[in-house]
Amino acid sequence: MISFEWTAVLLSLKVAGIATLLNLFLGVAVGYLLARTRFSGRDLLDTVLTLPMVMPPTVLGYYLLVLMGRRSWLGAWLQDHFGFSFIFTWQGAVVAASIVAFPLVFKPARAAFEAVDGQLEQAARVLGVSEFALFFRVTLPLAWRGILAGVLLGFARALGEFGATLMVAGSIPGQTQTLSIAIYEAVQAGNDDIANSLVVLTSAICIVVLMVANKLAPGRVASRNHN
Repeated sequence: MISFEWTAVLLSLKVAGIATLLNLFLGVAVGYLLARTRFSGRDLLDTVLTLPMVMPPTVLGYYLLVLMGRRSWLGAWLQDHFGFSFIFTWQGAVVAASIVAFPLVFKPARAAFEAVDGQLEQAARVLGVSEFALFFRVTLPLAWRGILAGVLLGFARALGEFGATLMVAGSIPGQTQTLSIAIYEAVQAGNDDIANSLVVLTSAICIVVLMVANKLAPGRVASRNHN
């Protein structure tokens, strides 16, 4: 495998890893918020946050271009104050991958928190455990399998992200050309050997991630314990 292929692999792992880390914190926080609180517009917020799961990636990429492009208020502000732009950078690829993969982390996290037995949490409160300690000592340990399964799915989705990433970050070899984009470019150029090797590598990574996620699925664990 030649060097630029490894560059695409390493860049994809970096982008997917950072995107997954961001989604871990944001997905858990938002999942916990929606699982434990009731407020007006909660269902609407849930719907909006789930949209990236069903919306075409190119549409998301367009929204990101409108939001972060140099003619937008955010893009202009970043350019004027920091001399930085998300467009055609690996950081832009991270943003695109994070948004596309977010529902796969957020939804399992919310479901995991909702599945936690409220009586156990109430018993901890009766014993004088603070809400902060309750989350880390009771709620999170009981929900971690579902959260981790979602995080792994989010990582696999971020690793394979193509449409939004291509629109926001482009395809600059060694800088923004991720694994999925490198496969597309190889196919377009007729480099079947390179495309085949990258496809096999991507498939192997995704298969491993999905197998681990299935092992961690709360429903499967409950079924195995019941048997």
